[in-house]
Amino acid sequence: MPDNAMFYQTQISGGHHWSFFARRGNAMALRDIRGGANVGMLFYNPELRNEKYNAPDTLKCQHTFQLTAGHCLYSDMGRIFCSIVADSFGAHDTVCGNSTAQIVAERWQPRSYQTQSNAWTQNGHDSFLTELAKYDLNVRHMAANVNWFSHVVVDDEGAMSLKQTPSQDKEVTLRFEMDTIVVLHTCPHPMDTSPTYPETEVQIVLAKADPVQPDDLCLNHCDENRRGFRNNALFHMEPFYD
Repeated sequence: MPDNAMFYQTQISGGHHWSFFARRGNAMALRDIRGGANVGMLFYNPELRNEKYNAPDTLKCQHTFQLTAGHCLYSDMGRIFCSIVADSFGAHDTVCGNSTAQIVAERWQPRSYQTQSNAWTQNGHDSFLTELAKYDLNVRHMAANVNWFSHVVVDDEGAMSLKQTPSQDKEVTLRFEMDTIVVLHTCPHPMDTSPTYPETEVQIVLAKADPVQPDDLCLNHCDENRRGFRNNALFHMEPFYD
C-alpha cells in the first residue's frame, strides 16, 4: 500500500474491539505486529443493515475452505463487501466463529472490568455486541465471522484444529467494493489453547485503493466473483463491463 495513499493509522491491543464506516474505494491493511493475533470481523451494509457477511456463500462460490488473496467476501444478497487484494499470511479462518465468555472463563483466569479496568479478559461474542449496538444492531444480526491470522486445518477424520502458523509482521489488505460497516475485535480465536490469555497488537492502516482494472486478481478469480462485481454495479447503478 503506497504511503501517499494512507489517511489513517491505529493500533489495537489484544482483547479489544473497534468499528468504523468503510467507504467504497478505500482499503484496509491489517498487520499482526508480534505474531499470534486473531482479528474477528463482520461486515454490514449501512443502507440495508439486515444485509450482512455470509461465510457459507463466500466459501461455496469460491470453492475454498480458507481465505487469501484473490477471494471476495460476500453478503447474503450476493454482493461483495470487500476483496482481498494482498495477503502474506495465506490461510484465514471463517468457519470457527467466536470465543465466548464461557470459553474465556474455562480456558484462562478471567479478569473483570471492575478489578482490572481495560485489562479485563474480553471475548469475541460480547465484543461484537458492544460494537453492533453503536449502529442499532443486536444479537439477531450476528453471523459467522472471519478470523484473520488464524489458520484452521482439518485432519483425515474431519476434526479441526488451530495451526500455529508464524504470523509476525504478516499483512492482509482488503479493498472495499461497497460502503460497509466494519465491526472487529482482537479477542482470542475459540480454538486457541495458549496457556495465557493472548494479548497481541494489530496495526490497522486505511488508505485509498487503486481502482479495479480489467485484469484484477479478485474480479477474475472465478466466474462467481464476476457475477458478484456485476451485482455491486447494479446496486450502485453503474455500468459493468464484462
